[in-house]
Amino acid sequence: MKDINEILDRMYTAKASKPELDELTADSKVSVWGNLFWVIAYVIDLLRMMFDTHKTEVNEAIRLQKSHTAINIRERLLQFLYGYTLNEEFQKVYLIPGTDEFNTEGMTPEQIAQAKIIKYAAVTESADEKRVICKIATENGGELAPVNSDQFEAVGEYISQIKAAGVPYTVINFLPDMLRLEIRIFRDPMVLSASGMHKVSGQKVVEIALKEYMKELPFNGELILQEMANKLEKVDGVRIVHIQSALTKWIDAEEGDYPEEWEQINIRRIPVSGYFKIEDFEGITYEI
Repeated sequence: MKDINEILDRMYTAKASKPELDELTADSKVSVWGNLFWVIAYVIDLLRMMFDTHKTEVNEAIRLQKSHTAINIRERLLQFLYGYTLNEEFQKVYLIPGTDEFNTEGMTPEQIAQAKIIKYAAVTESADEKRVICKIATENGGELAPVNSDQFEAVGEYISQIKAAGVPYTVINFLPDMLRLEIRIFRDPMVLSASGMHKVSGQKVVEIALKEYMKELPFNGELILQEMANKLEKVDGVRIVHIQSALTKWIDAEEGDYPEEWEQINIRRIPVSGYFKIEDFEGITYEI
């Protein structure tokens, strides 16, 4: 219902369907029943406007009071537009007040996609202090990578403006955690060569499977050695998989580089940076 006249039309239609109301025929502006209909229509329209206003106010309150959960912060990071301000006074593209959405009027889908530099994000709470940890990564040549220094500066400013007051945030934007593997592959000599080459396809199928497993891991997901072994055992020509050693190391935040020492992975590990990269495949050996 849009206005009083529409409400009145529906009321007149309903009246016409009631034979017992046929005696109400006067259409004078001073007719009692006509004025009564108008009053009822006015009250209905007034209630409609009140309900619409209430709905708008409730929706606005929900947006303003949205909790700073890990899921909410992660979504905000993924919606970040590089090169655009949050302040509507300075730029047409801005974060709509009270919402998690940017006003992107005038931007093409391609421009929006290019500005969304954060392709992966994970948000957790520190286990030993009151702090929110945000891990982010972009893509470079189809591989996960940290954002550059200019982009990281903008992300830091963005976080400072959207975060909950009084809660410290740490943004991790590291190169990948390195992964060094020593794996014994017991092969079917009719299918795989001594170097791990498939005798039909000519491909290093074990290495391909390892790369697939790393891509299948969710960002900030847990690497589980048993699952890795299970993946490799499904490869054509592989009989038994024995992961002898899995070592990892990650960027030292203070030094800004990888340390010399490697750390043993026992059973499973979540990457500090949010993602792993296999150092090389030199540690894979093939036996009969």
